[in-house]
Amino acid sequence: MIPLAPLGLGDILGGTFAAMGRYWKPLFGLAALVYGAATLVVGAALAIAYAQVGDHLHQVFDTAFDTAFDADPSWHDLRPLLIAFGCVWVLGMLALLAANALVQAACPAIVQNAVLGRPTTLRETWRRASVRTPAVLGTSVLSWLIALVPLALFVATFTATLISLTTLGEWRPASWLILAGFLGTLAFAPAAIWLWVRFSLAPAVAVIESRGPIAAMSRSAHLVRGAWWRIFGISLLAFAMAALAGLVFQQFVEALGVFPGLFDTADDNGDLTAGPALVALVAYLAMSLVGQLVSQIVVTTFPQLVLSLLYVDQRIRTENLAPTLAEAAATQQS
Repeated sequence: MIPLAPLGLGDILGGTFAAMGRYWKPLFGLAALVYGAATLVVGAALAIAYAQVGDHLHQVFDTAFDTAFDADPSWHDLRPLLIAFGCVWVLGMLALLAANALVQAACPAIVQNAVLGRPTTLRETWRRASVRTPAVLGTSVLSWLIALVPLALFVATFTATLISLTTLGEWRPASWLILAGFLGTLAFAPAAIWLWVRFSLAPAVAVIESRGPIAAMSRSAHLVRGAWWRIFGISLLAFAMAALAGLVFQQFVEALGVFPGLFDTADDNGDLTAGPALVALVAYLAMSLVGQLVSQIVVTTFPQLVLSLLYVDQRIRTENLAPTLAEAAATQQS
């Protein structure tokens, strides 16, 4: 799938598209199953939440859309809805995090087979990825925690600003806090990006070399040394291409739900009613969910395939991996 030599940008992108074309069944099949399972978990949580707070939801919609009511929804009805939404959101984030880790673990396994020219199946890819998912999850969480340092600084500064405004009632201390938070974010952002790139090859290391999270991150930092700008540029391009493709898919699917008359929320008199409004909301969320699912598959798989090929490239450049790959490929063909 790739030349057994140092890889250029064209080789990496070409190898990524070739791997996606040859191994699309195990790659996209596994991603669809994983994200579909995560969606079912969230759907079940929503069904349970609706069974518990459905009466409050109908009351809120009746108050919001029925012209006979001239008042805002009460806190008695809003509080259980917020609690239920918060629980579903937390469960959804955990399910998405686990799904992302499993798909990220599958991408290096696919690339390893692609480089050696070995066929693979959905079951084999699932077995290999599921074993290494905890290690990949650990590397992803640790890497993103480092990258979230600027955001944490901004949130802390914003909170301190609100406290200052509440207690002192003066804008001068708050303005200094806002300026300090902005400058601190600018100062920490380059360091966070630098560290994230150093650890960007850790998922591939965790799968291909079967290492734990800390060892994989250390190994990634060693491989990235001396090639930071190259890996940063190629990975940034890969994420930008995936984000653009995912956005196009998502917008196309969501556009199917905006045709005139598809979701009509008004009754015969032209007034909004709670029943049709709920139907329109559910239909729109379903459209958005399908678009988000396709977008998530593209955004997750393409950059991870590129990063996995960057891992192979760095080992070819720094550890003379090409003869070993050639021998393994020849053994496979024989």
